[in-house]
Amino acid sequence: MSSPLLATQCAAQSVGAINSMVNALLQAILAAQCAISPPNLWPPDYAAQLLRKGEDTYDFVVVGAGSAGSVIASRLSENPNWRVLVLEAGGDPPQESEVPGLLFSLEHTNATWNYLTEHSDRACWALVGKRCYWPRGKMIGGSGGVNGMLYVRGHRGDYDGWAHAGNTGWGWDDVLPYFERSIRPVGNGKGYVVLNDFPFNDPDIETLIYQGSAELGIPRVRQFTEGSETGYGNLPGTIQNGRRMSSGKGHLSKVSQRPNLQVIKNARVTKLNFDESGKYVRSVSFVIRGSIKMRVNIGKEVVLSAGAIESPKLLMLSGVGPAEHLRQLNISLVHDLPIGDNLQDHVQVVTFLKLNEHVAPSRTILDSLDTTYNYLIHRRGPLISHGTTSLTGFINTLKNGPYPDVEFHHFIMRRGDFGSLEVFLGGLNFDDNYKGEIRKALETADVLGIFNVLTNPKSKGNVRLRNVDYRDPPKLVDNYFKEPEDLETLLRAIRFQEKLLNTTAFKALKAALIFPLVAECNDFRLQSDDYWRCYIKYFSSTTYHLSGSVKMAPEEDATGCVNPRLQLGGCSNVRVADASIMPKVPTANTNAATIMIAEKAVDFIREDWLGGRL
Repeated sequence: MSSPLLATQCAAQSVGAINSMVNALLQAILAAQCAISPPNLWPPDYAAQLLRKGEDTYDFVVVGAGSAGSVIASRLSENPNWRVLVLEAGGDPPQESEVPGLLFSLEHTNATWNYLTEHSDRACWALVGKRCYWPRGKMIGGSGGVNGMLYVRGHRGDYDGWAHAGNTGWGWDDVLPYFERSIRPVGNGKGYVVLNDFPFNDPDIETLIYQGSAELGIPRVRQFTEGSETGYGNLPGTIQNGRRMSSGKGHLSKVSQRPNLQVIKNARVTKLNFDESGKYVRSVSFVIRGSIKMRVNIGKEVVLSAGAIESPKLLMLSGVGPAEHLRQLNISLVHDLPIGDNLQDHVQVVTFLKLNEHVAPSRTILDSLDTTYNYLIHRRGPLISHGTTSLTGFINTLKNGPYPDVEFHHFIMRRGDFGSLEVFLGGLNFDDNYKGEIRKALETADVLGIFNVLTNPKSKGNVRLRNVDYRDPPKLVDNYFKEPEDLETLLRAIRFQEKLLNTTAFKALKAALIFPLVAECNDFRLQSDDYWRCYIKYFSSTTYHLSGSVKMAPEEDATGCVNPRLQLGGCSNVRVADASIMPKVPTANTNAATIMIAEKAVDFIREDWLGGRL
């Protein structure tokens, strides 16, 4: 029998066979959707067992199951004599996390910490409320479950700079083995970073960018390695068979059946409980299911891997931080350390080009439906990648050395695809007032968004508590462009894009800049230095590479929070291992370096407790 819905849609009715076929197809599609992220893909939740058991003791408690914490828990649990507990504030990743082409759809959801910075006079004015939006992953896999999946290590100069600042053992030759170890199985370790080329890239855009940059003398780079630090190339990704491969999946989930490894999801850690001397953490307090207070005791160490915002926040709530700041909040001081300072990020400004204006569109609504079907049923098509985002340029705009001072990412939206445009601009948190000219351009042309990224920022922000309520977000000060040099570098990045527009390759696609309407900027001559400085103030935002807020430094350095073995100052059994310990953010995306830090932290732990043995 035909359904009422079908009766209103079809002039001729089915006698049964077509209805059965369509119903079977719908059921297959729904089943394929559920199969994107089934529960057995992720670690089981130990919360119910701990509730029945009550207070327990673990050798190691890892706070955070993100890119670093998942690696640390996986490696530590290789020793069957060590009991390891992971406390993760989020739950299993949503289906969208698994689909590479949907990465921007994860923002502004309950799978992310949706942080907003304090108002700035220098940045993010085209964003909602004139505040920078800093989403971080809140799920198994952490920000590795929401990022662009790009894997790039940075350069020798990045890590030799760490070592020259007194961080013994962190030079390029020291960290390279840990980068290598992280991408292949070692010993009885089952977890490693799975890397593959992104299987789908837009060939027209690739040709455009490679040919245009070649006209400017910029090389195409097959792999960004020593001696090939600048150029354009396709970065590999943490991806396999059209699915994201975060360390939450590739490390933690893969070994989660080990009897000595347990994970508690939706666990908000509220405090590290120090003994009277302040040198030793006795227990960790946390809340599960929104209201149930729990505590676990520490046998050996706490490893804090909650990220560049939550790690300093937890330390300050626990009495470790700037003395005057904690005094103002009536938090008892345990250790006076510059926690929350040295916060760094790769600020970027997005520019927009229109391409192929008034050329017949190459995609239709049926193409969009085919894209969805092909991903769900066959794991193929555009959704198995994220268009052209992996095509990355590293450029030195001053030509004064081998290392880049800017980085370029690209995101293509085809004519008429307003859904993709809204997801893209919504992910960046654009205010509706500044979307009009971009929407208008998409009516008659393709739109290419270009992230112009500052790789070597001089400006530093900070993290501070807003109050003593663990549920409230901290106060985040980005300080983008506090140092004028950063603004001038991004201005040179835009000037480089203007040079590309004058190449034969870009002219062939009728490439032209889109100028969103901004009253303040319109007071300046279009494309003058003052115009672009104004533009940057409005259309700047994060590249999601927050780092440095629990700075690693030698013990005699008063700006440091952890020593080069990642031990918290003044405390014998707290280690911090995530992007927050970076003394200076690398001149590249940070996920690979964060995983490297975790691998190195595990060796420190093994050396301290076992003399390096498993």
